[in-house]
Amino acid sequence: MLIEDWAGQVVGQTYLEEQLHIPRSTLHLWRRHNEVVALRVGSRKHVFPLAQFVDGRPVPGIRDVLSCIANPRRAWFWLNSPSSCLDGRTPIAMLRQDFVAEVVSALSRNASF
Repeated sequence: MLIEDWAGQVVGQTYLEEQLHIPRSTLHLWRRHNEVVALRVGSRKHVFPLAQFVDGRPVPGIRDVLSCIANPRRAWFWLNSPSSCLDGRTPIAMLRQDFVAEVVSALSRNASF
């Protein structure tokens, strides 16, 4: 299964730098501080789900999700799965609309990670 089949549109550092004007150094800093979901492809390369960015910045709340779900693939899968705790909406859609508290609450109710 291709990563795009379950993760949606993913892009590399070059795309983010050229299209969203995010310097690679900033992207690495965000990745180290769990501000973005970085999915490993190959042995060292990472791709980034595009849906987590709004106005060239990661949506608020990603760090909260990654603090509970340490595996980035599992975290992104959870972020993209409709949640009964969020009336069937996906957590990433809620984060994109600044509903961080609601997503964190749903996350704590699904603490089986």
